[in-house]
Amino acid sequence: MLIGTGLLVMFRHQASFGGINILALFLEKRFGWPAGTVQMAIDLGILAGAFLVMDAGRVAWSALGSLAVNAVLVWNHRPGRYLAQA
Repeated sequence: MLIGTGLLVMFRHQASFGGINILALFLEKRFGWPAGTVQMAIDLGILAGAFLVMDAGRVAWSALGSLAVNAVLVWNHRPGRYLAQA
């Protein structure tokens, strides 16, 4: 949950940690897709591929962690809300 809060702060300051975060913010601006939902879908897709190389227990714990992190974004991130002022 703390990582999700950190991502939320970064998104509100129009920043990211790179990679999937940049793609999620781009798709939100371009198509209006919620960044938290996009990031959650991509993360779960990556974890689905992990079932091929890791045991199911570890992947399940990772999926639970991913859902917790992205749930913070899904529930709290709204474009234009609480933006940092430069």
